[in-house]
Amino acid sequence: MSEITYDYMEDYIRGLIPDRSGILKEIEDFARENKVPVVQKETGVFLEFMCSMKKPKRILELGTAIGFSSILMYQASGTEPEIVTIERDEKMIELANSNLKRFNLDHKIKIEEGDCLEILEKSDEPFDLIFMDAGKGHYNHFLPHCLRLLNQDGVIVADNVLFRGMVASPELVKRRKITIVKRMRTYLELVTQDENLITSVIPMGDGIAVTKRR
Repeated sequence: MSEITYDYMEDYIRGLIPDRSGILKEIEDFARENKVPVVQKETGVFLEFMCSMKKPKRILELGTAIGFSSILMYQASGTEPEIVTIERDEKMIELANSNLKRFNLDHKIKIEEGDCLEILEKSDEPFDLIFMDAGKGHYNHFLPHCLRLLNQDGVIVADNVLFRGMVASPELVKRRKITIVKRMRTYLELVTQDENLITSVIPMGDGIAVTKRR
């Protein structure tokens, strides 16, 4: 159980989603078996839904892992979007590049190697959709840069915002995770209390926050 929803709800919702097939299933299975942090099943479908609806031409992803969500977003957008994805782990980058080549997407999805915050500080190209899925304790630091880079009608999708339920319930907080929880609460306060933004926090997967300008 994710601590975000009751296990019977989670099992039911996941049971409604058809299993993936082909190469994507191989990548997803590899991630589960090797404990690589990729989006949960229902989160992946939500991300596909957002891309299908938004039809972004440029996407920024914070946290590449092995390229699973980048591939999902590219395929779901239907616009052959340019995707920039940031990852600092060399092993993950190697695996991601290999997976992108299997879909012939290595020329469409660009992996920037390095620290998300450092790369964001140097970036100036606009994006239609930004997916936050890295550095859980730094979302509040990423936010000003993401808003600067976001097109006027763009959308920010942030994953893991309820962080195993700890963000919503002090009883679940583990001592070694206190800093991450505090910073994630700060992020949610920033995006929900800013009168220039509108945010919906969805108790799905590990918690998703969808933010856009009013």
